[in-house]
Amino acid sequence: MTAHRPSPRNQLTRSHVMARALSRRRFISITASAVGLALLPAGAGAREGVETVTWAGQALGAAASMTVHHTDKAEAELLVRQALAELSRLELIFSLYRTDTALSELNRTGVLAAPPRELVDILGAARVIWERTGGAFDPSVQPLWSLLARHFGGADPDPSGPSEGRLREALDLVGYGDVLVSEDRIALGRRGMALTLNGIAQGFVTDRIVAVLRRGGVANSLVDMGEIRALGSRPDGSPWRVGVGFDRQGAGLQRVLEIADKAVATSSPDGYRFAKGRRFNHLIDPRSGLGASRYRSITVVAPDATTADAFSTGFSLLPPEDIRKIAAAWPGLQVQLREASDTGSLLEF
Repeated sequence: MTAHRPSPRNQLTRSHVMARALSRRRFISITASAVGLALLPAGAGAREGVETVTWAGQALGAAASMTVHHTDKAEAELLVRQALAELSRLELIFSLYRTDTALSELNRTGVLAAPPRELVDILGAARVIWERTGGAFDPSVQPLWSLLARHFGGADPDPSGPSEGRLREALDLVGYGDVLVSEDRIALGRRGMALTLNGIAQGFVTDRIVAVLRRGGVANSLVDMGEIRALGSRPDGSPWRVGVGFDRQGAGLQRVLEIADKAVATSSPDGYRFAKGRRFNHLIDPRSGLGASRYRSITVVAPDATTADAFSTGFSLLPPEDIRKIAAAWPGLQVQLREASDTGSLLEF
């Protein structure tokens, strides 16, 4: 998970690092969406009388898109505008780019009275995944991200990373169990703690956009707000086709998934690395402060994007046997792991 909290001294450098990280964090998923859209038939495959409206832009710092199918083009365009209004509203709650959001205020003050309902909901969902993964998924890794961003964003940084002392200081501020959440108040248990929702917020926003479209009567849509979710199938009844992943040289799809009424999320250590080598990347281990290195990529298919997003982050730090147990106990969860070895074996649960 990655996040960003600027300070006046490091605002420019750290903002630049964050922009790079968020733009690349889900590079596999973002490309998967583009491939899925490219594979959508524009003519013969579409149902007669169905109009298609597409949108592409930014959501929470990542490339985003929507493809909406509706019998009334004007109505589809209205729904896209409503979805974008919902996106803007949620960014005012979750974004760490801005200082005026609810999350930024919580990180700045350590407590938030009368929090937005959506912030309570997403932190509740995060706690479920935190518990299921034994703490591997942990939104409180923000102090570790801040330390790494300061260190590697400085002049001539030590490639071995921050000192053991500074790393320990940041690790002492990590622990989602010390975050208190209720409808009336959210409080961080220790001074200096901070949260990032970048391992779950894109999925959460994707689900909310799908809800807007569903309420508007849309039965067929592909939404990518940093994570991908299919609403129904394509208009002709066939599944959406989503390309996932690249090889180590960055060329070629690993495979194409066919989905309907499901979400897909993919995480990879290669999405963003603070420095050369495997020690520090955006998938930060809350137990050590080091980056994930066990897998080349982790792809999760789930009934909703919030779940797919969070598990794809947490699974990057777990051994296959633990992932297998979690997937078996969670309805509708499918996992594909590409090992980081030279052979890059593919495991599927």
